[in-house]
Amino acid sequence: MDFPPPAHPGPAEDQLLVLQGDHRSSFVWEGQLSMQPLRPRRPDDLWEFIGENPFHARVVTRLQATGFYTIFELGRMQLDWSLIAALVERWRLETHTFHLPTGEATITLEDVQVLYGLRVDGQAVALP
Repeated sequence: MDFPPPAHPGPAEDQLLVLQGDHRSSFVWEGQLSMQPLRPRRPDDLWEFIGENPFHARVVTRLQATGFYTIFELGRMQLDWSLIAALVERWRLETHTFHLPTGEATITLEDVQVLYGLRVDGQAVALP
């Protein structure tokens, strides 16, 4: 049984990826590791603050009316920092997609709607 050749880890066509030379993934594809540590933002302080200072009833009413209260009902989520670091290395700013071995992928508004229960139709929520 013949197996297909292994997938090339780098971009198949780099004409569109004009920032490839400066991208973190180029170090990985060339067999090197970037010496710059990845420093993700941590939401711990925000959730501690919210726990210590609950929302006023009027704020809760407005958040529920706009559909954003479901985000706070979810609470603090456990994040997989290794997964986030891997996705950061595969994110392409030029195309706003993740370049994965199986192809390109992106996060759509429908994905956000399904995951968080947010409404994506109707009037926009904006500050005056």
